[in-house]
Amino acid sequence: MSYMDVMNEKMNKAVEALESNLKTIRTGRANPTILDRVELEYYGSMTPLNQLSSISVVEGRQLMVKPFDRNMLKEVERAIAMADLGLVPQNDGQAIRIMIPALTEDRRKDLSKEAHKMGEDAKIAVRNIRRDALNGAKKDNELTEDLKKQAQEDIQKATDKFTKKIDAIIDEKCKDIMSV
Repeated sequence: MSYMDVMNEKMNKAVEALESNLKTIRTGRANPTILDRVELEYYGSMTPLNQLSSISVVEGRQLMVKPFDRNMLKEVERAIAMADLGLVPQNDGQAIRIMIPALTEDRRKDLSKEAHKMGEDAKIAVRNIRRDALNGAKKDNELTEDLKKQAQEDIQKATDKFTKKIDAIIDEKCKDIMSV
């Protein structure tokens, strides 16, 4: 596998990580992925909530969390409340219901800033990958000076492509956040 293939694969992973992180930012609609970061202790180890319960959307703005083990209801409720998601879980004895409140304009702006920060972190990761690829190309003794120059241009083109992709993803997410 050439250093270009390795670089492209790493940059793709950085973009995938960004997309995964952006799913946890809530918009005005109910989406089970906003609970992906919620973990709770289950038999001595921290376990993601989505592995301990079924999470479904009810009535558009409400999530229902049904733990597979009903004895975990209180712990699930506490974990959601402690996750700092701005959500208030309600225990009805059978399941946890979470109303997704409409976002205020200020909260939308804050979430948009958070999305931009995640995008900037992804761009930093891409630039670090570019740096490693450039160093690899410079140290490659099999390449002539012309081929090294061409490799640098190719690496820069790939970096620019992934940076534009990240910008497009962030713009799309911010548009989604800001829409009422």
